[in-house]
Amino acid sequence: MMEGFSEIMTFEETAKYLKIRKSKFYKIKEENKSPAVKIEFKENNKVIISVPYNENLISRLLVLFGENISIDPHFYLIPLQKELSIRKYSRRTIKSYIRYNRDFLLFTNKNPEKIENEDIKKYLYYMLERKNISTSTLNIIINALRFYYGEILKRKFIYEIKRPRKDRKLPVVLSREEIAKILSSVDNIKHKTILMLAYSAGLRVSEVIRLKPEDIDSKRKLIHIKGSKGRKDRYTLLSETVLKTLREYWNKYRPQKWLFEVAREEKHLSARTADKIFKNACDKAGITKKVSFHSLRHSFATHLLEGGTDLRYIQELLGHAHSKTTEVYTHVSRKNLGKIVSPIDTINLNRREER
Repeated sequence: MMEGFSEIMTFEETAKYLKIRKSKFYKIKEENKSPAVKIEFKENNKVIISVPYNENLISRLLVLFGENISIDPHFYLIPLQKELSIRKYSRRTIKSYIRYNRDFLLFTNKNPEKIENEDIKKYLYYMLERKNISTSTLNIIINALRFYYGEILKRKFIYEIKRPRKDRKLPVVLSREEIAKILSSVDNIKHKTILMLAYSAGLRVSEVIRLKPEDIDSKRKLIHIKGSKGRKDRYTLLSETVLKTLREYWNKYRPQKWLFEVAREEKHLSARTADKIFKNACDKAGITKKVSFHSLRHSFATHLLEGGTDLRYIQELLGHAHSKTTEVYTHVSRKNLGKIVSPIDTINLNRREER
């Protein structure tokens, strides 16, 4: 059927072949920047047609080729991407929502209008059993599907999906001695400053790498965290010890736009690089606990609690929206548990049994 087509058709040729009325065609042409349709011939008589996104074009292609056409799910998700951008969702959230909705459509091999509740249940079960995803990831997937089918397509069935129970895992906390070993193992001043800032102020890795020089308020001893999780700003602590290290780092590197820049580029350090810095420091320090960069934040909160800082202030420093999130640190703190004496310590194990 596709014989005789050139590899690149003009928009006019495409419109003529798809039998689109001139009035509709010119409207489509005005809405799209790209004037051409690309056609690639593959093995097994498969043809890939790349066209500028337009519902009229897609509908016409579906009529012409019926079940013989396979449309990349991303076409359907462009309205989702636009709506998320308008509502100022973070780039990370937009990427996640698009990714999981596309993956879901590929899994079902259906277009969004034909999706049923049972399809969603099968997908969630597949992700849990085959992909072994965590409860938090499962909740992200449910949020992504709910937004697209509920907010964009106005479908109601999606709200029948029940949320899973959250895993009640406690954070892994490093002791003060282990923190000291990790920081002492780092010779590179830039790497040391990154880790010291993260621990001393309870920062997420995304917050550390996106710091700018003007976010450091040395007079007030505060760090201004901008547009963090939930698009919230907050202030947190700037330690006197860290400030000295920070000045040493500043004098050596003189960063411009970002506090921790990539060499010869106007980009900030990546989260992956920061994670690698932390992992290397842990290896050098001989830390065997299963920890991540985020463990520095957990340790900051736990050590503050053990030092007598009120939980409400810790919540504020961490930027938690709800106090229940911060309360998890009461379960890993030794502040009260350390005062409890185990019954075995009250028994004289050296005493011989009387005969």
